[in-house]
Amino acid sequence: MDMPDWVTGFPGAVTVSDAENRIVWMNDKAAEVFAADGGRALIGGDLRACHNDRSKGILARMLADGKPNVYTIEKKGIRQFIYQAPWKDRDGRIAGLVELSMEIPFELPHFVRS
Repeated sequence: MDMPDWVTGFPGAVTVSDAENRIVWMNDKAAEVFAADGGRALIGGDLRACHNDRSKGILARMLADGKPNVYTIEKKGIRQFIYQAPWKDRDGRIAGLVELSMEIPFELPHFVRS
């Protein structure tokens, strides 16, 4: 799977799986984030292998209903925004999942625009 340079070098982690939960691509940041687990060697492996039963259920739900899973976490003193969502093929069928993980500040402005 080829990706544009801007995705490869994007400062947030981008991981892509197919509909069978196989990891098919990760950008440089994702390879760095998951280095202790194998980094790019995870490509071709099962996405579910690094998730607990609750998370596996969420992955299955996203593949079934097409709705994203969005949340924030704090890990090792760093706050992150996690956006997991299905991606679709050219025929509009759910073809897998994409996870974006980005570091965010603890104090984050929120604006309401009309």
